[in-house]
Amino acid sequence: MADKIGSTQHDTIGAWTKQCYLAGRAAMDDALRPFDLGATQWYVLYQLVNAGPTRQRELQRILQVERATLSTVVIALVRKQLVEQIPDSVDQRQKMLRITDVGEALWRDLPDLTQIHAVAFDGIGDEDIETAIRVLRTATERLEQRQRTEQSRRS
Repeated sequence: MADKIGSTQHDTIGAWTKQCYLAGRAAMDDALRPFDLGATQWYVLYQLVNAGPTRQRELQRILQVERATLSTVVIALVRKQLVEQIPDSVDQRQKMLRITDVGEALWRDLPDLTQIHAVAFDGIGDEDIETAIRVLRTATERLEQRQRTEQSRRS
């Protein structure tokens, strides 16, 4: 009975999208574990290395995480001396995050995570990838629009 339930209810695009995300996240966590980093910590460092100092509030929007989650991640990165919080020059109430020299040195030592993408998608044609992206983007946009509509109705 469990096999029938598992094969029918979970063989959907949503279920496979989630499974792919979770498998990729697990591979990322495995690669980062020896460096005492989690995936969200890596994403913060990635942003700071590639975009420079970033407002904490902007980082929350970019990473799409709750404020409390990001605060916990930032506290850990500051404790490890990988990131520093500095007051924003325009609005002193806002916190800017900047990677430290220690953080930059660690970043250079981290494994290249593009191999995860390669393992997942090598051998899959560009057209198939483009179709998957288009389908997921469209579905995401529709769901986000529906959520905005529902929220405005309640207001």
